[in-house]
Amino acid sequence: MMRIGVRAHDFGKLPAEELAARISARGLSCVQLALSKAIAGIDLKPGELNPGMAFHIGQAFHRHGLQIAVLGCYINPIHPDPEIRRALLDLFKEHLRYARDFGCGVVALETGSVSADYSYHPDNRGEPAFQMFLSSIARLVQEAESFGVIVGIEGVTNHVVPTPASMRKVLDAIGSNHLQVVFDPVNLLSADNCRDQDRIMKEAFDLYGDRIVAVHAKDFIAEKGEWKTVRAGRGSLNYGLLLGLIRQRKPYVNMLLEEAAEDTVEECLRFLQIGQLGGSEFQRCGRF
Repeated sequence: MMRIGVRAHDFGKLPAEELAARISARGLSCVQLALSKAIAGIDLKPGELNPGMAFHIGQAFHRHGLQIAVLGCYINPIHPDPEIRRALLDLFKEHLRYARDFGCGVVALETGSVSADYSYHPDNRGEPAFQMFLSSIARLVQEAESFGVIVGIEGVTNHVVPTPASMRKVLDAIGSNHLQVVFDPVNLLSADNCRDQDRIMKEAFDLYGDRIVAVHAKDFIAEKGEWKTVRAGRGSLNYGLLLGLIRQRKPYVNMLLEEAAEDTVEECLRFLQIGQLGGSEFQRCGRF
């Protein structure tokens, strides 16, 4: 009831044809494609992206039966330097203009930090940062509306949109169906709130389940106040709950693996495929 894929760059930076062949050989259905991270010879500069490049890369993946589910353009939409922020937004707009030439309808980013390097900053919780984010996203959504594509935003606990409630606030403020959500449950968790993970996941689906266009799949380990992310099935995320919500609310959604390398992706794939069947071992996967 879901289509399982991977971030293409987790298989290395390779020519598009070779990269697509390697991913397809592992039995995957789709990819999240960050061009400069994944495609050899591509280091995008302003104005370089064009329909021919997009079609060439897109066809390589399509020949191997892979959907480009998401174009990843993970800029910082509230970068503290206004000139850099403007250039980053312009780069994202280029991805929106040519997304359809890749055969893709979603371009995604995280919600950003007042810190230039995306690290946590206490001002991320303030109204000025939130309003700056809304201003940036409104510009991107306007471009997306013009080209018939979707901006996908991903909430992160250390960024300016850290909770399901704040994500709902963004969706309401922008008021466009061209703004949707890439849902990563682990990114909404931390060592401080991970014991409340069931409520957080349910709240996200209740508040904006209809706006989720893709799901990221990884796991977490929280021990003695320390936090690290690991591949799906190797941590404490309640995958029984997550996969149940997906079966009920988002059938056939693209689920994109993170933290999985070429030599471990089949293990993750088996874990999620078993989970789709709703076996008893998945009634509670979290190990708290």
